[in-house]
Amino acid sequence: MIEGNKITQRPTTRRIGIFIFVWLGQLVSLIGSGLTSFALGVWVYQRTGSVTQFALISLCTVVPMIVISPIAGALVDRWSRRWTMLLSDCGAGLCTLALALMLFVGRLEVWHIYVVTFANSICSAFQLPAYTAATTLLVPKQHLSRASGLIHMGQSLAQLISPMLAGALIVTIQIQGVILLDFASFLFALVTLLFVRFPKPKPETTSVNIAEKGSLLREVVYGWTYITARPGLLWLLIFLATTNFLMGSVGVLATPLVLSFASAPVLGIVMSIGGSGMVFGSLVMSIWGGSQHLINSVFGFMLLNGLCLLVAGLRTSAPLFAVAAFLFFFGLPFINGSTQVIFQKKVALNVQGRVFALMGMIVGSSLPLAYLVAGPLADRVFEPLLLPGGVLAKSIGKLIGVGPGRGIGLMFIVMGALTMLTTVVAYQYSHIRLLEKQLPDAIANPATDTNSL
Repeated sequence: MIEGNKITQRPTTRRIGIFIFVWLGQLVSLIGSGLTSFALGVWVYQRTGSVTQFALISLCTVVPMIVISPIAGALVDRWSRRWTMLLSDCGAGLCTLALALMLFVGRLEVWHIYVVTFANSICSAFQLPAYTAATTLLVPKQHLSRASGLIHMGQSLAQLISPMLAGALIVTIQIQGVILLDFASFLFALVTLLFVRFPKPKPETTSVNIAEKGSLLREVVYGWTYITARPGLLWLLIFLATTNFLMGSVGVLATPLVLSFASAPVLGIVMSIGGSGMVFGSLVMSIWGGSQHLINSVFGFMLLNGLCLLVAGLRTSAPLFAVAAFLFFFGLPFINGSTQVIFQKKVALNVQGRVFALMGMIVGSSLPLAYLVAGPLADRVFEPLLLPGGVLAKSIGKLIGVGPGRGIGLMFIVMGALTMLTTVVAYQYSHIRLLEKQLPDAIANPATDTNSL
């Protein structure tokens, strides 16, 4: 019996090893991409002095991914996950190399950066759902939460390390050297993918497999049909998009809020503390694996995040804001990781590319909308309310203060309270609360299959 267990454990152990190897390659690539993103932002701002042109880089990063995601997801389900990741990394690497060449010959213009960023975003639209679906193939179902924690820890480390490292490297090796380092990171990710083989999903004879056959448009639409046929998944997505909008509308205002009562160096320390919270949360998630009832983790940490936003707006205190930022970012890996694992378990393997792409589009599209309304809300509504002589200066102003930045503080309080209220309302909806019990798992344990691609 012991020998039999060893035989069955070997494929599982091997596939976890493949996942770790691929994860390491993607981590190095993420750090490299973060270096280039930071360096290009600095280059554009120093060259143009325009905040608008600087912000357009972020727009070119987000919008193409949102628009093309449904088509990319359908193609990911048609293609090999491994080859999709390989080709996506190749495309992103070639874009980076093109930037480096234009810099070396002195022909780089600002519009070139927009075009390359746009192309990189398209590559990411294919790479991200392929990576998530590949994780479901490689990792046993009981370890998906830990794998999700590792993925989010990689993203957190990249966000924490890249700006600091890029700031030092720009001075020593200049922007050309930074971009070449990014290209080298893509090559490392490619090598990790070339040296491994992904398992081949078992053929399915379910209605899902039958329904997906047809034109590309039909496959794209079927991703939406699949979700809407499962109310728990649909309403969970709506809940996440709503809270993402509420938190995103004030998240973009964190810098002006802190700068209203503290210096730029203090802001840097506060942001670093917040980033370390995300790394620590991802580490805990990867070791612990999260709650057995993942949906409870989503609700619990969403309540915590709403409370953190509320507390962050109460006082002009850098230490208070730093603690709130640490706890806020600590909870994000549990929310995102638990949600991802729920979808990995409840969505059939041959539809996961479409579903994860659609999920990214629905939840991700709330952020650009939040960014668009955040500035006008702060400047024209909330800030005037708490300026000296403002409508709320003698009431709420006595509690949270009056002056520049206090309107943004009030906005943090309102959005934090709305986030908590939305969470409480969503918990009352049984389709979301009982999602894990009511909707059976769509995967058995794909990591026990021995076929490979």
